[in-house]
Amino acid sequence: MNPLSDITPAVMAALREKFGERLQENVRLANYTTAHVGGPADGLIVAASSQELADIFTTLWQYACPVYLFGSGANVLVSDSGFHGIVVVNHARNIKIDMHHVTPSVWAESGANLAGMARQAALRNLSGLEWATTVPGTVGGAVFGNAGAFGSNTAASLKMVEILHPTYGKQEWPVEKLDYGYRSSWLKRNPGQVVVLAARFELSVDQPEAIQARLSDYSNRRRSTQPQGASMGSMFKNPEGDYAARLIEAVGLKGTRIGGAQISEKHANFFINDKDATASDYWSLIQLARTRVSEAFGISLELEVELVGDFSISSKSMKSNRKSN
Repeated sequence: MNPLSDITPAVMAALREKFGERLQENVRLANYTTAHVGGPADGLIVAASSQELADIFTTLWQYACPVYLFGSGANVLVSDSGFHGIVVVNHARNIKIDMHHVTPSVWAESGANLAGMARQAALRNLSGLEWATTVPGTVGGAVFGNAGAFGSNTAASLKMVEILHPTYGKQEWPVEKLDYGYRSSWLKRNPGQVVVLAARFELSVDQPEAIQARLSDYSNRRRSTQPQGASMGSMFKNPEGDYAARLIEAVGLKGTRIGGAQISEKHANFFINDKDATASDYWSLIQLARTRVSEAFGISLELEVELVGDFSISSKSMKSNRKSN
């Protein structure tokens, strides 16, 4: 969850003075998320470069503003009441590929498209990120949550991240400092402590035929197993030794719909915005899946998506509905 303290009128006035027209107010976040759900943010600012991103956060930290960083809008569920603070949309997308050292690498700003970066590397016969060509989201989101697929992940090739610290400014952190685990990192366990500005991945040279074969294989597997339509990606982390999709399907919830949200009939760990879904619809499906799986298997499903805003209202509404039924 995120801090929900309102921004004072004085602070809002100062932000208007600082950012001018770049500060958009009362912006509907559904327009910035891949699931197309979410209420308004008090303010929204777009960062076009890593330097702009650093400057924006430095200012917002000075005013102690509640702030949340958006990349592509995947992997987040924004509440219907929105976010009482400033959302920064990360459009810092510069990518540089270094072929001149013994170990080639790719450097990218945190708002760069992860799949696009991986494809650029593959076109230069660089291997190590083929798995990422099928994964939605940004480089910063992948670094934050240790995104992965097909037996690999971000930590496997990440060498260094450039971060902004509220006290110490810009720093370079080696991958070891991020303390990665399955869909987890120091960053994810300590949200809001630093901002990822850019990252460098070390890769290896491989035969183009071998790289292309992997790309084709991963793309075909992704298309055959994952649904089309508006979603936020995988809803739950896979429990150790098992799969969230298998558990949800085993309790008979595949295809279940609440309001405009539906558990995909193709892959039960994807929840689709099928018809004007609200965050409350999603939240009800999440709680239903958790309850059924817990009752049947004694397993507590852990969210992979990030919750943005206040979901206590949704929880109260669910309890009220259960009492009235």
